[in-house]
Amino acid sequence: MPTFDVMLLPTVQALQILGGSGTTEEIYDKVVQILNLPDKVLEIPHGTTSQSEVEYRLAWSRTYLKKYGLIENSARGIWSLISTSINLDKLDTKEIVKTVREAEKIKPTPTESSNESIVTTAALEEVTWHEQLHKTLSSLQPNAFERLVQRLLRESGFIQVQVTGKSGDGGIDGVGIARLSGFLSFHVLFQCKRYQGSVTASQIRDFRGAMQGRTDKGLFITTGTFTRDAIKEATRDGAPPIDLIDGEQLVQRLKELGLGVKITMIESVEVDTDWFAKI
Repeated sequence: MPTFDVMLLPTVQALQILGGSGTTEEIYDKVVQILNLPDKVLEIPHGTTSQSEVEYRLAWSRTYLKKYGLIENSARGIWSLISTSINLDKLDTKEIVKTVREAEKIKPTPTESSNESIVTTAALEEVTWHEQLHKTLSSLQPNAFERLVQRLLRESGFIQVQVTGKSGDGGIDGVGIARLSGFLSFHVLFQCKRYQGSVTASQIRDFRGAMQGRTDKGLFITTGTFTRDAIKEATRDGAPPIDLIDGEQLVQRLKELGLGVKITMIESVEVDTDWFAKI
């Protein structure tokens, strides 16, 4: 299991490969490729949450790189390099960690593998709401989770979203119509799995089999993760495509739509003494 500091430079490298910017999911995929991490490592969960340990530690890597001034993120969750001319050979992992710790007044830890003890206040808040939302989703009853997905799809622009949830229906939990720019539309069958583990390729194949003859598009939503084989199977050439939304993407989407997540903006008021001096 790579520690957060081991993934610092691969994160920068991943963004360089992606052209200078990328989503959390794209960065994750590239870092996994760069470090050649096996599925047995990727499937290790972080505590009792549906987030994997690698995803959790990679979040710390992004936080440290942001604090160090190498990357930034937008309100839409896109991460980007501050400069496209960053030379990886000149970056020192230990220097990055030391500088951020000193700036944030974080006490040194015995080893670089201790992730919980290197938390900044801002990062702690980010992890706290993530974990809380993951736990909340995992505690929902199956029918409540299906209703949540129905609401999520409606808020995302789907129409005529129906939850079927019929037993023996091959895992089909519902159907909806996705509309693109108000002109194009297509039927989508979806499956939602309140799950803490990883969805496998065989489960994707089963879902596709249930879709046969009913639609050309599928959507698989889980509170867990997908194995690399499952991701490959979802986009296999010659087979109806299936879009995947894992637990991390799900909580981010709920945040964006304000579903079950309240964002409080703090007002900052400062007295402009220079203004008064000009009177």
